[in-house]
Formats: sequence, structure tokens, C-alpha cells
Amino acid sequence: MRVIVRGGGDLASGTAYKLFQCGFEVILLECEKPTSIRRYVSFSEAVYHGQASVENVWCVKAECIQEVEKILSDKKIALLVDPDGKSISKLHPDVVVDAILAKKNLGTRIDMAKIVIGLGPGFEAGKDVHAVVETKRGHSLGVVYYEGKAIVNTGIPGVIGGYGKERVIHAPETGILHCKAKIGDIVEKGQCIAMIGNVCVEASLSGVLRGILPDGFSVWKGLKMADIDPRKEQVENCTTISDKARCIAGGVVEAILHLHNL
Repeated sequence: MRVIVRGGGDLASGTAYKLFQCGFEVILLECEKPTSIRRYVSFSEAVYHGQASVENVWCVKAECIQEVEKILSDKKIALLVDPDGKSISKLHPDVVVDAILAKKNLGTRIDMAKIVIGLGPGFEAGKDVHAVVETKRGHSLGVVYYEGKAIVNTGIPGVIGGYGKERVIHAPETGILHCKAKIGDIVEKGQCIAMIGNVCVEASLSGVLRGILPDGFSVWKGLKMADIDPRKEQVENCTTISDKARCIAGGVVEAILHLHNL
């Protein structure tokens, strides 16, 4: 079965990874300038570098439909820059998964494939998509809804190690990002982890810098630009798929198999 995953961030990539490992053909559709901060576990990096790997699974950027087919035949994940999903009808997928995580529907329709799945808020099962997978941390994470919607977005990141919104750092200014720390570094609260012009971006808490936009990236004020994990012993988490992504991916596989066997 062929699956198109819209999006290439860490949750979309965790989903794509599991689908690929389960034997599906996987194609990612991304935007021209992805802003994934967990770059070491995001296939969206292929947009910038031509290819990217997550836990030894490779994703290769394609420039056209013909290249997509070649990449799939080489047993790799293919990626197209196609934020509007214009290529979907030409690629004839069995499944479309909207993993953009925009908290709203950016154009995914229930008639795009035999099985259409949305991740998180912004979709209604039975209307926009056939199924919705819960993305909010907690007891319902990964639950599949075949009717209704996911839990409404609160705007507050899930709690890890006792911290929620403090974990995420947003750009305090518009400008070019100059990193002073890299993914995997242990940082202390108040430490300058980056500069935007003459403005210092300070670590919001002590822990592992789990994600940050690349040096030289053009950011705008309010953009999510970094993520700190307060668990200093969890450095290896920077290069492996998160528990959240694996759980959501499991929900996607469940939904596909359930709907396929109806």
C-alpha cells in the first residue's frame, strides 16, 4: 500500500518511519522552508540537504513524480516539496495522512484517498477524514477516533520532567539566528543559546537542548525555535524517535488496518 504523509517534522517522521518499517511505500509532502526544530529526527531536513536519515531509514528528496517512483523502488522514503498536495492525485495513494500538525485543516479532504487520516485538532472524522489520531500527551495519546474530533488544542506543550510551556523557546525578535549551542548540548537556565541580531536567546530551563533551528536561519518573532528536555541524562533522545511520535504512529497503523479491513 502507498501512503502519502503531509508534513515532515518529528511526529510526521516518526509516523513515516513506522509505516516504512511495516512495509508501506511512503511519500512525504513538505513545504519549501520547513521549521522543524528536532532536526536530527525529522525527514524534512531532506528539503535542505537532499536526503536525511532517522534511525537508519533514509528519505530522499525528489524533484518530480518520476524521481519519486525511482526512490521508492530503491526502498527508501521519498519527499516532494508540495505544501498544497497538488501531486496527490498523480501519485494515486491508498492512504493520505495529514501530519502537518497545524491545529487546523490546511486542505486535506476525505476524497483524497480510500483512507484519509488526520493527526490532532482541526479534523472531524467522518467529515474531513476517515479517522483522527489523538496527539495530546496523556492517557488518550494515540487513540483513534472514527467519529468526532481530537482534544482541542490548549496551546500549552505537554509536561516532560515536570515542565510544560517552559520547555519551548520562541524567537524574541525577527532576524537571522546565530546559534551558540547545538542539539545535544547540556544547557543551564539563563545561558545564551543563540543570538538574533543583538538579542540574546536564553535557555528557559536547565537540561538537554533537544532541538533548535539551524544556524543562519531567518526567524520571525514568536516562531518556535528551540526545545529543551529537562532530563539531562536523556541526551540520546535527541537522535531517536520520541515516545509521543511512536505512540501516534501506532495509532496511524491501527487506523489504516482497521479501515482497510472493513
